Amino acid sequence: MRDTLRFSLATAVAGLVMATSVAAQEYTFKFQSSDPAGNANFLLQQGWAESVSEKTDGRIEIDLLPVETIVAHTETQDAIAAGIIDGHFTDTSYFAGKEPAFGLIANPVGAWSDPEQMFDFMENGGGNELMNEMLEPYGLHFIGATTPGLEAFLSKVPLEGVDDLKGLKMRAPEGMVQRVFAAAGAAPVNLPGSEVFTSLDKGVIDAADYTVFSTNHAQGMHDVAKHPVYPGFHSMPLVEVSINKATWDSLPEDLQTALEESVREFSRSQVAALAEADAAAVAEAEASGEVTVHDWPDEERARFRAIAKEEWAKAAEASEASQKVYDTLTTYLTENGLM
Repeated sequence: MRDTLRFSLATAVAGLVMATSVAAQEYTFKFQSSDPAGNANFLLQQGWAESVSEKTDGRIEIDLLPVETIVAHTETQDAIAAGIIDGHFTDTSYFAGKEPAFGLIANPVGAWSDPEQMFDFMENGGGNELMNEMLEPYGLHFIGATTPGLEAFLSKVPLEGVDDLKGLKMRAPEGMVQRVFAAAGAAPVNLPGSEVFTSLDKGVIDAADYTVFSTNHAQGMHDVAKHPVYPGFHSMPLVEVSINKATWDSLPEDLQTALEESVREFSRSQVAALAEADAAAVAEAEASGEVTVHDWPDEERARFRAIAKEEWAKAAEASEASQKVYDTLTTYLTENGLM
């Protein structure tokens, strides 16, 4: 009996030591962003990385790298699967060439008029589940979504409505954004964000779907594109935070929960911070007398959305996953009076 008691105590102590060791295990992850260093989005994302460390008492440390640091912005998905990096903070549209559904869920152009609509769709309308159905076969796990908010539109020429898009040379990410603008008569090309300013300045393009007004303004975009359209009429990208699936599966449940909470909290703080910055940037741009801000009337916004809705339906035919995204999205929009 004494030997049995000793064995039981030894087993209990060993179990406690093992549990303590597991609970105290620390992780260091390397994430790459699709935004350049110094960009407002990247600076906010660095704040997210710091918040993860605080939320997990230092058990997770994230080294967040700017775009192109290790691989191209279109290669992070493969790099995560291969273990070259651990995760990414990126626009899902960049991977529409692999699976068309990525383009549709990442930016159903014209669908959202407020970031909270997209967040609710992702968190309560089936969006998160769809992302993991699509990502996990590629070796990634989707942690959560954020967005910089409704984007402004950069242009070197005045744009007062849909008719002015015809023949417009413009930058747009691969997938739905390109499709919708092409359907509206524009001539979109795929360029990384790091090349937008130079391409506008040299006349390679005359307009760009890039990011929110304040970020454009801070980067000097309005020095070369003096006719922005604001508020944006078109785009609100889904920016995914994803991690290697095997790595995710190896994490304790409390750390998985902490990561999910961190992205939800970050998404709201990012939108609020950029909305405040946008208002200040618009006032500064207009006061300069050198920038003309164009605000499209409701009827022109409706015309653009009608074109977009037709493209959603066409995009649904591209793959089984695309049809599922379309069905889930339009059901959500219809049920919430947004269709």
